[in-house]
Amino acid sequence: MSDALRIDAIGKRFGMHVALEDVSLSVEPGEFVTILGPSGSGKSTTLRVIAGLERPDSGTVRISGADVTNLPPHRRDCAMVFQNYALFPHRSIAENIAFGLRMRGGSGSAAERAVGHLLDLIGLDGQGAKRPHQLSGGQQQRVAVARALAVEPAVLLLDEPLGALDHSLRRQMQSEIRSIQRATGRAFIHVTHDQGEALALSDRIVVLNEGRVTQIGSPEKVYERPASRFVAEFMGFRNFLPIEITGSGQVRVAGFEMTIPGNSIELDGPLVAAIRPERVGIGEPVTGSPSTRGVVTSQTYAGSSWTHEIDLSDGTRIVANAHRAFRVGGVVDLNIDPADLVLLSE
Repeated sequence: MSDALRIDAIGKRFGMHVALEDVSLSVEPGEFVTILGPSGSGKSTTLRVIAGLERPDSGTVRISGADVTNLPPHRRDCAMVFQNYALFPHRSIAENIAFGLRMRGGSGSAAERAVGHLLDLIGLDGQGAKRPHQLSGGQQQRVAVARALAVEPAVLLLDEPLGALDHSLRRQMQSEIRSIQRATGRAFIHVTHDQGEALALSDRIVVLNEGRVTQIGSPEKVYERPASRFVAEFMGFRNFLPIEITGSGQVRVAGFEMTIPGNSIELDGPLVAAIRPERVGIGEPVTGSPSTRGVVTSQTYAGSSWTHEIDLSDGTRIVANAHRAFRVGGVVDLNIDPADLVLLSE
């Protein structure tokens, strides 16, 4: 079976600005892939190249095995959902959903059956006669997804589809979009700058930075084992600790002597050890404990936890989360599990 999508060595410039450089990706049928990165990283440009809204300067785009690099959007087996929904305000919900089918010459009865099925799929059965303004933002988003799915594309492209929704509605829509994707079995390619959204929705995540792919992997892999300092920082790592190599396979990190398991980077050259704040153990000093001690310099309430900044005697600062607050100026014990450290090149 062919990949639902395959892009190879895509390059794109806008004047002197390099928007994409050697971007490659394959997506299997039925897979949910998220392209994640900060503003200006090339996420939306990648999606527009796939859709045919931008012509790449180099590389190829294949959908279901067919080379579509030079084809216009309407001749590609894909559909796109935009952040602003782009629904027709003067048409009913049913007419909006049927629009693509009508444009492709679908019969009235076939379109009616498809619309009925899709209204049921998105939880709006019986509401086809309403106009977009009569629906909530989340409902309008579901209609936009249904309209794109009506033409049965091999690939559905979603460009920041939840960006206009409030936090609670975004969480609800994440679950609903994932359910729709699983029910249809279509390949979805989703663009966002929201790390939590990418983790919640995706089978795989593609991290872009300055037009280049920096990592591709499962949500767990990207979150737990970032491939670069950029990915680590973008995914919420806040501790980058100096490493001193003390022997064969042995290192000293923040006062701890340890062996770091499961890391493929050789212990030579400039390295740092990264660890997430929630993986740093923090507690009251215990006599004889093999931990490192530090002084709490600040604390911030974050709802489900407290974030602390702790200074060690050698000047190293560590950020640690805990489910209780520790007094500013107080001494605390810190504990680090070597398995939670990720070695990264400086």
